[in-house]
Amino acid sequence: QVQLVESGGGLVQAGGSLRLSCLTSGRTFSSYAMGWFRQAPGKEREFVVGIGWNGVSTYYSDSVKGRFAISRDNAKNTVLLQMNRLKPEDTAVYYCAAGSGSSWKAGYEYWGPGTQVTVSS
Repeated sequence: QVQLVESGGGLVQAGGSLRLSCLTSGRTFSSYAMGWFRQAPGKEREFVVGIGWNGVSTYYSDSVKGRFAISRDNAKNTVLLQMNRLKPEDTAVYYCAAGSGSSWKAGYEYWGPGTQVTVSS
């Protein structure tokens, strides 16, 4: 069983930065791939970025590539999402997820409750 809690969301002006954290519990954290998803009002949840169990492999959605950076610290059971050059369209609830599937965009078994990110224009 893995529990996840996100933090770091908030209100920021367009062009600004935020760093989201996902703290997990469970001794098997290092065996899971981790992902960040987001859901804007009235829209479906969408994949943002994923990172492999060892932090080497990453996969970014085209909408955030070059602006966002994911990292993980297995010793601290933490995944970070550095978000730079934020745009109003990045406004959403951001979710952290853990999974052992073979797909970056699907197969995540555990989810956090989410943290709100609002980017003002």
